[in-house]
Amino acid sequence: MCADTPETHDYKSTLNLPKTDFPMRAGLPKREPNWLARWEEIGVYDRLREKAGRKPFTLHDGPPYANGHLHIGHALNKTIKDMIVRSHQMMGFDARYIPGWDCHGLPIEWKIEEQYRKKGRDKDQVPINEFRGECREFARGWVDVQREEFKRLGVQGNWADPYLTMDFHAERVIAEEFMKFLMNGTLYQGSKPVMWSPVEQTALAEAEVEYHDKDSFTIWVKFDVVADGDLSGAKVVIWTTTPWTMPSNKAVVYGAGISYGLYEVTATPDECWANAGDKYLLADNLAADVFGRARLEDGQWTRLRDVTNDELADISLKHPLAGAEGANGEWDDLRDFRAAEFVTDTEGTGFVHCAPSHGLEEYELYRDLGMLADVITYNVNPDGRFRDDLPFFGGKAILKPNGKEGNANAAIIDKLVEVGGLLARGKIKHSYPHSWRSKAPVIYRNTPQWFAAIDKVVGDGLDTHGKTIRERALTEIDNVNWTPKSGRNRLHSMMEARPDWVLSRQRAWGVPLTCFTKKGVLPTDDDFLLRNAAVNARVVEAFEAEGADCWYEDGAKERFLGGIVNPDDYDQVMDILDVWFDSGSTHAFTLRDREDGTEDGIADVYMEGTDQHRGWFHSSLLQSVGTTGRAPYRNVVTHGFTLDAKGMKMSKSIGNTIVPEKIVQQYGADILRLWVAQTDYTADQRIGDEILKGVADSYRRLRNTMRYMLGSLNDFTEADRVEPADMPELERWVLHRLAELDAQVRDGYAKFDFQGVFQAVFTFATVDLSAFYFDIRKDALYCDGDTLRRRSARTVLDILFHRLTTWLAPILVFTTEEIWLERFPGEGSSVHLTDIPETPQSWLDADLAAKWAQVRAARRVVTAALEVQRVEKVIGASLEAAPVVYVADADQRAALESVSFEDVSITSDITVSGDDAPADAFRLPETEGVAVVFAKAEGDKCERCWKVLPDVGSHTHGGVCGRCDTAVDEANAG
Repeated sequence: MCADTPETHDYKSTLNLPKTDFPMRAGLPKREPNWLARWEEIGVYDRLREKAGRKPFTLHDGPPYANGHLHIGHALNKTIKDMIVRSHQMMGFDARYIPGWDCHGLPIEWKIEEQYRKKGRDKDQVPINEFRGECREFARGWVDVQREEFKRLGVQGNWADPYLTMDFHAERVIAEEFMKFLMNGTLYQGSKPVMWSPVEQTALAEAEVEYHDKDSFTIWVKFDVVADGDLSGAKVVIWTTTPWTMPSNKAVVYGAGISYGLYEVTATPDECWANAGDKYLLADNLAADVFGRARLEDGQWTRLRDVTNDELADISLKHPLAGAEGANGEWDDLRDFRAAEFVTDTEGTGFVHCAPSHGLEEYELYRDLGMLADVITYNVNPDGRFRDDLPFFGGKAILKPNGKEGNANAAIIDKLVEVGGLLARGKIKHSYPHSWRSKAPVIYRNTPQWFAAIDKVVGDGLDTHGKTIRERALTEIDNVNWTPKSGRNRLHSMMEARPDWVLSRQRAWGVPLTCFTKKGVLPTDDDFLLRNAAVNARVVEAFEAEGADCWYEDGAKERFLGGIVNPDDYDQVMDILDVWFDSGSTHAFTLRDREDGTEDGIADVYMEGTDQHRGWFHSSLLQSVGTTGRAPYRNVVTHGFTLDAKGMKMSKSIGNTIVPEKIVQQYGADILRLWVAQTDYTADQRIGDEILKGVADSYRRLRNTMRYMLGSLNDFTEADRVEPADMPELERWVLHRLAELDAQVRDGYAKFDFQGVFQAVFTFATVDLSAFYFDIRKDALYCDGDTLRRRSARTVLDILFHRLTTWLAPILVFTTEEIWLERFPGEGSSVHLTDIPETPQSWLDADLAAKWAQVRAARRVVTAALEVQRVEKVIGASLEAAPVVYVADADQRAALESVSFEDVSITSDITVSGDDAPADAFRLPETEGVAVVFAKAEGDKCERCWKVLPDVGSHTHGGVCGRCDTAVDEANAG
């Protein structure tokens, strides 16, 4: 006789249902700032530094530029850095992160000039240190803004004491590092073509240039041949896309291995700049194209004969403007004509016009010939206008101040037409270098600049890896670990081909080139540069105390030279250093000089975008090998660019930009961080609303997994803990998976593979746990009394909790803190003060894993078979079933019989059979040898656990099975 009547059966209070205040809805945008405030209050970063006995691990921050709000690339970059630092800290390192900012240079100077123009002020009328002070304050303001924006993303670091390239000590060290190039003989002044911005009126480095399509004039120009025989009076034709360089032409070159011919025009159509009887020298492969450009048709020209290289060697040429009325003899000298290796017959005419003042290949050709004095011109002023006294073209502008096409090209083309020097003209759209700041086209312009000679033997005794800067750089590249590996090849090829480093800029806001030149001495003379250690010491001492502004104070030259050398004998150099030299030197004043730097001045990791192979990675390597003989980094990690959802580059003009602040406001920073973790950052990645919604869905699934664990661990104590050896097989299988995954997580974090780490953890949490282990053990956790099975499951949940929260903490910094504090709410508690727990290798059990792989395979067939019955409404839930499972393989059958396979399959009963399965049994094609025949469970439904069992109703408490009857007694007794 049952003690309870059906009307009083209420067993819900006797169930061990999950209990937690952890909300299903995260509310991240509103709640994340509270955790930020808490971390600052308890000093998480500083407390981590107090952990003794740890091996340092330092990520050196590539400095963002202090001149605007963050874009999505900044968010990606800083989040990856934060994941690197946090993961290594939690793996037992003392992982340090000192944020930094690039504060000098043209972008800031440009902003101040814009403010001046709006107010009608002339920059040149403002005292230079007043102007520099405004630049400094502008940069300081943006440092403060960006610092808060980075912190909002959950990025942890020494925000109270970042490094700034404009700090006095930094300016001192930058100058000091420059002086090492001065003293070791690699610094020189040269006049050569460099990329020049007429709009900004300064030289640019390759890293300051971006390439965009540009419509350019293209012309085919005739040079009269001066030679004996039938070549006399013929014309050599050149092709160029820079007509503005024609006034600076000094030569034409040909290819020694190219086949050339003498061609004659036999007839001409109307509106053609060729005449019948004209003879032309052209590369045979290009002749037809050239005549077509001149509007000649087949049959209107003929090839007369071959022209040999010996014949070409005896030729001289006249500039097309030679003898022109009003030219004042500017172009009357014969042009040089010789072979050059860089000439091809793939486009153009087979002849190349040379203006060595505006082309690097031509410059290097005549430099190596010792003929630079004969071919260098100074026709183009810093603003891109021709010198005023240049005949015909004086004052003409290559570019307008706004970067648009000037009047120089048109004037030159018109003049060439007038003198009969043009054969054809047209337009071409091609990729062309533009300043990444003004967005205006740049030109190659010969101008005196300061260079670091990268192929000169460096006399500094640091030649372990090479005697020149280039040799050292190429050697050190192979001593660095590159992620991805392609980064090595990219930088190596750039370093192999790069020219000398242009160090100087003709601007005001930056660290000056702290050197002096002797008056009346040529730059090629040994005593042109003052190399004096005492002078250098004075300069750096002053910079340390007052900053670089002291270089520009009245009387600075006398202050630094007086009493050491005669100041009247020297000129003070007023150019500033390339800002890439600033950022390339950051290892010296950050890694070497700070207490929280590194002992050897080398960073464990540099991590930036792929464009930094020609930027910061590049300049840092050059600067470091030039002054220390080795690279400043052990690992270089590279991320790609962030594109919109369609794979297009983000652009304000297109309107497809995505601002990190808006993502944080809508979803929370953890969603943005999770997007970073889910993407392959080593390639270009996409982001958009639909992508973020998918990320948010993954987040919800993971959050629910953690919420389930928190609820099930509600009142867990150490008294509940079970040793692994005493646990059921299923729990030991989970521990095995944890041991496997722990190794995978650590290896992934060590290799900066956050996508691999997250995917492994997420798959484990959603497939192995939620869909399998939790699904099975829910019954025991809810319905068992104080059984070994339930205590073992809760012990495993506790172990899982500590691993999942710490594994995910570097990625989901806010959510894992919330999860951690739900269990451990102490005043100074934080998941970010803990390490990833060590996971015993003894948990690994390959045999057990193989056995449970067979169990899971059979379970999938049972689950699929029951789903058919549920869809057809034969049953409402799997607990109503008691199927027969036919298993052909004896080992697999034994595996199923050794476990509670009905619990694994979430049925009330199950029969495992070795007989042949009926033909109509349910099968899955991917699981051979397992078939299922459905049958309903016999008995009544337990009102407490919902299993259908024969003994329901035969125990003390009405409507329950034997297991639940005992559990109710325990609950009532408790």
